[in-house]
Amino acid sequence: MKDYNFKSMGKLLIIGGLVLVVIGVIFVMLPKAPNIPGDVTVKRENFTFYFPLGTSILISIILTLLFYLFSRFR
Repeated sequence: MKDYNFKSMGKLLIIGGLVLVVIGVIFVMLPKAPNIPGDVTVKRENFTFYFPLGTSILISIILTLLFYLFSRFR
């Protein structure tokens, strides 16, 4: 086996762990965060529907930028 494979796997595991930590922090802070404009909330008597359209677009933009940056430095 080549030593190079273990180094790249180690880097991948570290990056994956950091991503999981960031996602965990976001989930802890999520209930405190206000709704982003563009999120759809419909409240009825016995029914509440929440569709995070603005949040989905924001996450998509952030992930697109991250993947672009990762591909540039690869």
